Amino acid sequence: MTVAGLMFYVGLGMVAAGAGFLAALLIPGNGPRVRGFDPAGGERTAAPAPVLGAFVKPAVPQAVPDLSFTGADGKPHLLSEWRGKLVLLNVWATWCAPCKVEMPSLDRLQAKLGGGTFAVLALSVDRTGIEKPAAFFSGNGITHLAVYNGSESAATAALRASGLPVSVILDSQGQEVARLTGPADWDNPATIAKVEAFIKADGGKG
Repeated sequence: MTVAGLMFYVGLGMVAAGAGFLAALLIPGNGPRVRGFDPAGGERTAAPAPVLGAFVKPAVPQAVPDLSFTGADGKPHLLSEWRGKLVLLNVWATWCAPCKVEMPSLDRLQAKLGGGTFAVLALSVDRTGIEKPAAFFSGNGITHLAVYNGSESAATAALRASGLPVSVILDSQGQEVARLTGPADWDNPATIAKVEAFIKADGGKG
């Protein structure tokens, strides 16, 4: 068989394979599926709501480095400024979709429980600075949380966090007593009860 003949038959095989693939796409249910999207249905399925994970408690309270970060006014802050309160330190970023989903309920948690013995501290680790998290707060009616921004590498290293969001419960002495990895519904009564239990157990011992 000549080279030209061989190329002719190879070309026919490629055309047949392409036609088979196209036919498979046209058969309902056989097309490629992208997570959360059904091409046959033609509409995006609803994303699952954030599910509360379990608080993980260390055997003994763990020391946490005194993180430094910046406030909306440009002034520097240290994590130790919150000593004397039980703190829910939430590390997040505007490029993290689950982080943004849970932020409004964290704002409401601060409104409900924040005060003399408890505070939600939302620490953005946006690499471009505080402008994007500040705009997100302003655009989504988040008014009970202050805007802070710090280094992603410093925060994740200090907290030994593998991803975002991560929420760490710090006792009034600044030690980690529990953490929750991933987003949560902070409006959930069970979640609120757990936070209230941490506040009661701590008792302002700082």
